Amino acid sequence: MNPIRIYPAQGTWTVRANGAVIGESTNALELVQRDYPFVIYFPREDIAAAVLEPSERKLICDDRGEGAYFHVSSPEGMIRNAGYSLTNPTGDAEQLRDYLAFDASKVTVERI
Repeated sequence: MNPIRIYPAQGTWTVRANGAVIGESTNALELVQRDYPFVIYFPREDIAAAVLEPSERKLICDDRGEGAYFHVSSPEGMIRNAGYSLTNPTGDAEQLRDYLAFDASKVTVERI
């Protein structure tokens, strides 16, 4: 069985950093990976690029591939390594290539 499954995320999804909306999308994707909580991936064009700063941290995942982290600026300051994207996805995760996901313990990702 494939360790990851990707579905269109139903409805409108937002991501907020310390209360400030940094993205909203009706074209988000939902990643289900093994027994982990689902993750919402936002199209890059639906996220305010001005709030993202590249991080030195690299993402390495057997199921999804390799990627990069981003710091997110917010009204209260920089939130380190709060977002990430896949720059070299596996074949199973290829449709996530031009999307961004966020660490839900650092920012708020919710369906509205």
